[in-house]
Formats: sequence, structure tokens, C-alpha cells
Amino acid sequence: MTGRMAGKMALITGAAQGLGAAIATMYAKEGAKVVVTDINGAGADATAAAINALYPGHATAFQQDVCSEPRWIEIVNAAHDAMGGLNVLVNNAGIGSLGSVESETFENWKKVMAVDVDSVFLGCKYALGVMKPYGPGAIVNISSIAGLIASANYAAYNAAKAAVWLLTKSVALHCARKVPGFRCNSIHPTFIKTPILDGMAGLVGSQEEAYAKLARQVPLGRLGEPDDIAYAAVYLASDESKFVTGAELKVDGGISAM
Repeated sequence: MTGRMAGKMALITGAAQGLGAAIATMYAKEGAKVVVTDINGAGADATAAAINALYPGHATAFQQDVCSEPRWIEIVNAAHDAMGGLNVLVNNAGIGSLGSVESETFENWKKVMAVDVDSVFLGCKYALGVMKPYGPGAIVNISSIAGLIASANYAAYNAAKAAVWLLTKSVALHCARKVPGFRCNSIHPTFIKTPILDGMAGLVGSQEEAYAKLARQVPLGRLGEPDDIAYAAVYLASDESKFVTGAELKVDGGISAM
């Protein structure tokens, strides 16, 4: 434990697995208290238990549907009570979707927007009111390189992650004017080895084949690891980035450079 996040009290959504679990674990390693949430309550409990096995007393878990406005109000207050404050929010919960503008269904479009965009709006809206007395602090929104670079087969996902990107900038400017000491930035991963990629395997064969196909699109020649995003999330939530707000941090193996 090096203490890069000593004194930070963080709420991380979508933390039952993947990026959320990696970020929460890294935060605890760096000295933060964490509250982990997920619609999969048992998964969130498992993440918290694994963190506490390594860093006793650092993690608490709650079940959360991030699309529910009443539940957001409950969660930010529960996180405050569990940690004795709140000064970092990581809006990580999200879902992917394959579909062009013609093949995507309106029902699924609305689901993607609810999980990927509405949740970020609700998190920022309700967390800031609780966070204000505990600055300095930060909001970190997990967008995607798909929010910056479009694909014919990601109509809903492209639109949702682009919305997170611009919402992040709006929140950053609001904080600069009205919430002193707080910043808001977005992270834009490319293909990371998490369960969200599992759906790709059925399209091209085995998971190994799917991973190889995706890796060929990355200039660095490999997929990212969850910790690649967790390190970025530590930087943006720590005081090391105290002059960084409204920015997008691309962790994409060079895809956006092409």
C-alpha cells in the first residue's frame, strides 16, 4: 500500500466483476475506503470480501440497480454512512450491445441508454450533494473508445458512450463553478479482458479466436487488462490529477491514434 488515495472514500458501481472490481481493489490497495455496488448483489459482496481479505475493513458492498433514481439516493447516503464521508464516485456500470441503426431494437436502445447514460447522470446528480463537504475529490466516468470512434454495428453503444463523454465535460464545468475542489473526467478503454467481451466469442468461434481478432485491431497488438484501467482511475481520483478536469483519458493501445 503506497497511499496514493489515502483519505479517499469511493463509491464504485458495476463492481461485481471486471473493471469495477479491479478499480475498487486498486483503490483499497492505495489506501482508499470503498463502497462497491452492482445489480448482482452477491457479486458485489464477493468483491468486498476479496478486498477485505487483502485490506481489512476497507470495503462495503450494496446491491444497486443504477437505473433507479430512488436507489441512487439511498446508495449515496448509505456510502456516506459506511465510510464516514464520500469524495470519489466511479460511474463504471454499463452494458454493451451489437446492432446497427436498422437491426437494433428500440427496446434495447432504451435499455442501453438507461444503464450506460441515465446511471451516470443520476450518480453525478445525487453524489455531488453528499460529496461537497469532503473535498477535494473527483468523479471518474467510464466511457469507451467507442464513444469517440464509431462503428456500424454499435449504434446504441456508440451513442451512449459519446453521451457519457460530453456529460462528463458538462459536470466538470459545473463543478469548477459550483462545487469547489471537485473534478470530473472520463476514461475511454478499448477492448479489455472482461466479461463484456464474452459475447464476441459466439460471433467468431472460441474466446481465444475472439480475443485474437480484437487484438489485431490494436496497434500495441494485445487486449488491455483490467488493471490498465484501474491505474488510470487511481490517477484521476487522486490528488495527483488536481489540475485535470473535463478531460478524456484514452487507454486504448493506440487505436485512436490511427
